[in-house]
Amino acid sequence: MDLTGKRIILTGGVRGLGRCMVEKLLAKQTLVTVFDMDKEGLQELKAQQPSVNCVQCDVSKYEQVLAATDRYHDEFGAAHVLINNAGILYSAPLLRITGAGIEKHDLAMWDKVLAADLSSVFYMTANIAEKMIRTRTKGVIVNISSVSASGNAGQSAYSAAKAGVNALTATWAKELGLMGIRVVAVAPGFTETESTRQAMSGTLLEETIRKVPLKRLGKPAEIADGVLSVIENDFFNGKVFELDGGLII
Repeated sequence: MDLTGKRIILTGGVRGLGRCMVEKLLAKQTLVTVFDMDKEGLQELKAQQPSVNCVQCDVSKYEQVLAATDRYHDEFGAAHVLINNAGILYSAPLLRITGAGIEKHDLAMWDKVLAADLSSVFYMTANIAEKMIRTRTKGVIVNISSVSASGNAGQSAYSAAKAGVNALTATWAKELGLMGIRVVAVAPGFTETESTRQAMSGTLLEETIRKVPLKRLGKPAEIADGVLSVIENDFFNGKVFELDGGLII
C-alpha cells in the first residue's frame, strides 16, 4: 500500500510507541486521526501537530467506540488503515505468596486489562472494518501485540489479552481477505517506553535485557518502522511480525 494521502486511525497515539507512529505516519503524508482517552495529551498533540485529527475516546467502552467511529466516517469516509495500539501494560502473577498468605490476581485489574488490550481491538475493528466493507474500501488492520502473548510469567492478564489479539489477527485475516482487507499484527519485545519502566521493576528489567541477544531494549522508532513496513507490504497477511531483538527464538 502506498501510504500517501491514506486515512489512518491510530488508537493510543498520545504517548510512547503510539506517538512515535504518529510522527512516522505524518512523514509518509498520511491523514492521521488519533483516538485516545487522554484529553490533555490530545490537546498537546494537536498543538504540536495541527494536521492530526484528535478524538477523545475510551476504546475499551463499546458505546464510545460506536459513536466516535460513526462521526469519523460521516466526516472523512472509511479509513484505509486502523492501527489498534491502545492498551495498558500490567504485571501480576496468578498467585502471589506474601507474609499474610496467598494473594490472588486482582479481579478488577483482570477485567480492566482484558477490556483495554483485547476488547478494544474487537470493538474498533468491528466498526472500522464494517465501514470499509460497506464502501468497498481495501485496507489494513494492524494489531499491536506483544512477545508476552507466548506466556510471560508474572503477566497473566496481559499475556492472555495479547494471545487473544494474535488469535483474532489470524481469524480476521481469513474472514476479511476476500474483501480486500489485510489483518496483521506486530509484536514488540520490551521497548524503551515510560509504560515499560512503570510496569517492571529495575531488577526485572535488567534481567530481561540480559536475555535479549542484542542486550538492549527496543527503540520506539524501530517498532514504528516495523508497523509501517507491514502496512506497505501487500503480501503480508494473517501473521505476527515479532520485533524483539531475538528474545524469543
